[in-house]
Amino acid sequence: MSYIAMNRFRVVPGGEEQFETIWRERESHLKKLPGFVEFRVLKGPEKDGYRLYSSHTLWKTEEDFQAWTRSEEFRAAHKNAGNRGTKDLLMGPPEFEGFQTVLHETL
Repeated sequence: MSYIAMNRFRVVPGGEEQFETIWRERESHLKKLPGFVEFRVLKGPEKDGYRLYSSHTLWKTEEDFQAWTRSEEFRAAHKNAGNRGTKDLLMGPPEFEGFQTVLHETL
């Protein structure tokens, strides 16, 4: 079974382009980790005075994700998270959600 780790971000109006640029220019380090499958940043709807975004990583197992959160690569990827200008772009901290796959269909 796979595991999906997501963070939801509420981005202030007008901050979308800068928020997306920060993600595009970051050093992710994800490809170095066993069990990493895929990463996406998703742009959602505007609502209640913000634009919803979600970062989405797919892992082979929840254990692979947990190992990522304890790794040197995780610390390196997040060391400047607050210094990249994201605090002024967000309406509060990101909201983490983790999901275990119970059904998976492909083409």
